[in-house]
Amino acid sequence: MQDQAQPNHEMASEQEELLIPSATLAEKLHNLPKNPGVYLHKSADGTIIYVGKAKNLRNRVRSYFQAGRPMDAKTKVLVQKIVDFEFIITDSEVEALILENTLIKEHKPRYNILLKDDKSYPYIRVTNEPYPRIFATRKIIRDGSKYFGPYGEPRYMYAMLDTLRSIFPIRSCSLDLTDDSIQKGKHKVCLDYHIKKCEGPCEGFVSREHYGTMIKQAMQILKGKTRSVEQEIKLDMERASEELRFEEALRLRNRLQSLREYSDKQKVVTTELIDRDIMAVAQSERDACSVIFKVRDGKLIGRQHFYIANSEGKTTEELLQATFERFYIESDDVPDEIFLPVELEQREILETWLRDKRGSKIEISVPQIGDKRKLVNMAAANAEFLLRELELQRLKREEDKGSILPRSVLALQRDLRLKHPPRRIDCFDNSHFQGSETVSSMVVFVDGKAKKSEYRKYKIRTVEGIDDFKSMQEVVGRRYKRMLEENSARPDLIVIDGGKGQLSHAVEILRGLGLHDGAFGEEAANGHIPTIGLAKRLEEVFVPGQSDSILLPKTSSSLKLIQQARDEAHRFAIEFHRLLRDKRTLQTELTGIAGIGDKTAQKLLITFGSVEGVKTASHEAIENAIGIKAAQRLRAYFDGETVNESEEIQESEKTFNNASDDTTTIES
Repeated sequence: MQDQAQPNHEMASEQEELLIPSATLAEKLHNLPKNPGVYLHKSADGTIIYVGKAKNLRNRVRSYFQAGRPMDAKTKVLVQKIVDFEFIITDSEVEALILENTLIKEHKPRYNILLKDDKSYPYIRVTNEPYPRIFATRKIIRDGSKYFGPYGEPRYMYAMLDTLRSIFPIRSCSLDLTDDSIQKGKHKVCLDYHIKKCEGPCEGFVSREHYGTMIKQAMQILKGKTRSVEQEIKLDMERASEELRFEEALRLRNRLQSLREYSDKQKVVTTELIDRDIMAVAQSERDACSVIFKVRDGKLIGRQHFYIANSEGKTTEELLQATFERFYIESDDVPDEIFLPVELEQREILETWLRDKRGSKIEISVPQIGDKRKLVNMAAANAEFLLRELELQRLKREEDKGSILPRSVLALQRDLRLKHPPRRIDCFDNSHFQGSETVSSMVVFVDGKAKKSEYRKYKIRTVEGIDDFKSMQEVVGRRYKRMLEENSARPDLIVIDGGKGQLSHAVEILRGLGLHDGAFGEEAANGHIPTIGLAKRLEEVFVPGQSDSILLPKTSSSLKLIQQARDEAHRFAIEFHRLLRDKRTLQTELTGIAGIGDKTAQKLLITFGSVEGVKTASHEAIENAIGIKAAQRLRAYFDGETVNESEEIQESEKTFNNASDDTTTIES
């Protein structure tokens, strides 16, 4: 071999072609084998920054340094940091797949797709003992024990354990039971035996064969095979009855009933009695989540999910492949079929690997239509929901650290599936009294709090009589025409108080202004303002283009936020309407009295609250408010009398004008 500082001509030409950072690396690339295996990229300080597998190590590793190869930003950064690599040759691609997963879990490389460690999730363990135990654990011991899980939802796992213990009298103690220790009488039965929760294997009251049958049936239930266990227990019950063993038949009948009650609670997702796993992935700019549904005998028995780190720039196929490999390396329960949302490039290798692991045929497919595709879509919807939950938790942590986004705003973004948090909300409402003085109001909430300086009130100009639809259309048009003209702050969400009618009229005018494209939520175009209607009767949320309403949970912070905005808009509209009514009453009755001017009338209304209050007030109280002469004229008017003396009129006005100037400004 030549000196590393003086590579041969062939290696020099490769170095030019492959853009290799050093002669040492060039020599290692030149000597790579064409076998399948695993490679480990290292940074300058020797840290493993990426682990990958390859059918042909030479071609795969050299591809990182090809000059014309298109790369995403993350891969470019990875390549810039590679100063060395190692490789391990394997006998097959399947061995490379398993070894790659082991090394990723061990080293957690910076640039690999990383799934949240399953050690945070519990398993159900069936111990490898003469009289096995069944219990929850987070620690896997490779001693021949069987493990079921991991369970992403511990509540489901503990419910499963409770079900098994109610059906089968399996021991809960941790005694080291062996045939020898039982024969020597080293153990005594505990309370579980006396309350019929254990059959007393510790004192030899039950045979290993009988106990082992119960454990096998319990494991079948853990796998979702309730149908076959029901048939076995039913046959045993009938046999015991025929042989006149009625007590045993009764116990088996009770066991069968408990099992059927458990089975009936499971959701049936297909009429085909087949075992399937359904896998899907949801991805955002910085996070991803994968979900696996486990269907056994046509029933959904569980859901597992993974949150995926380092997912930026990765395709759905890459994220799905990482999930697939990680899940089935950890799981011993391989079904007949696996449904995926997209095709995997290495599908044949994966099928071969799982066929050898399962010991029988397995099919990996991508359903396109029908009920099978609906199952994939259901898994995808769950992945999307879990991903949003993750993002909300992160935003909540940021909020706790000083972020201005409250939980209600983030919850509203999640529940309405909006592209951006609705930090500014405009809410509209109408108010009228028997068709008169129709007005509208707009209130503004910023980051979940009312911003009263932005409130606006409107008199309806173009609509005669009662027409909530046209009134809403007018005020929305006026508001957002002015917004466009003045280039003022745009809302992130518009809330219309009302149902489909008010909403459709508002959306019509917004579309004419170029502020609505007919879509809603994540599908909305840039510049589009999401708009919803909130109907009072059932607190239904209506969105454009959808016939069915959205019913948010009654206790959700998102519903409470839009209810608060709606109620505030209603209050503000009614307040404005009352001002106009009071002003109209003031102008048409009190000011029509000879000698009572606007200021005197205002003084009376301020003092007595209303015209009716003035009518019922004592003569002495009115005199104290506006003077003797004006009080006489007012009383004469209400009593049906007339007073015409001009001197008294002038004196009354003079008296009032010299009084305290306590007036109220009415904004129109």
